[in-house]
Parts: sequence; structure tokens; C-alpha cells
Amino acid sequence: MVDLLQKGMAWLEDQRTKFMTQPVVYQRGGGGGEGGGTVEVPATIGTTVFQIDDGGGALLRIESRDYLILAADLMIGGTPIVPRRGDRIRETSGTGGGQVFVYEVVGPGDEPCWRWSDAYRQTLRIHTKQIDVENP
Repeated sequence: MVDLLQKGMAWLEDQRTKFMTQPVVYQRGGGGGEGGGTVEVPATIGTTVFQIDDGGGALLRIESRDYLILAADLMIGGTPIVPRRGDRIRETSGTGGGQVFVYEVVGPGDEPCWRWSDAYRQTLRIHTKQIDVENP
């Protein structure tokens, strides 16, 4: 029997990718015994708000800029990869001027730097923080 929810989610992911993305460049950090590399992928931009206990009784509110990317699109040199801390995402400003915003893949505190965005493991939600702005 066909899983209608899975079929519906695949359709929604297809629509998101067609109509709610912009191109970004994913750059492998090059550490961990693997070489670096880049790939341009379509990504939907979002946010996640984390509340982290600072150990002293206060909750820190940390907002991450997230990139939703199809797992099937995240390949470097023909090899599928998963995000890891230290990788970078480069996003060119769409408002003119050609600024490139550079984000590092990182999860706050002990949080992972990515998670699955859907129950069928089609889309990665990658958590980042901005580390640089490059002007043309």
C-alpha cells in the first residue's frame, strides 16, 4: 500500500524547492581527514530559537539562521555528505550590491548542528551563525 503521507510530503518538498529557495554555496570545512569542496544548492532560509541554560539559572535565547536543503542535493565530488561543525554556507544578498554573507555551521551549546526537517529524511535543517560579510 502507498504511504499517502510520504507521497504528500514528497510533493510539498518539491514545491518548496521550486518556489521557496535561493541558491547558496555549501563549503566543506576540510577538517576531519576529508578534503574541502563546494556545491551550489537551492535552500530555503528559516530560523530556530534555542533556549540554553547557562548553568547559573539563566536561560540564554539564541537564534540560528537555518538553511533547509534537500539531502539528495548535498553532494561534493559526487559523494553525499551530511553537515558538520565548521562547514560554511555562503549566501549572496538579493537586494543588490553583491554582498556575500558567510555563515558557519554550528549548533549552540550541546545542540547538534543539523537535524532532519521531515519524518521521511528528505530535508536537512542546518543551523548556522553569521561570521563574515564580504563586499564586492
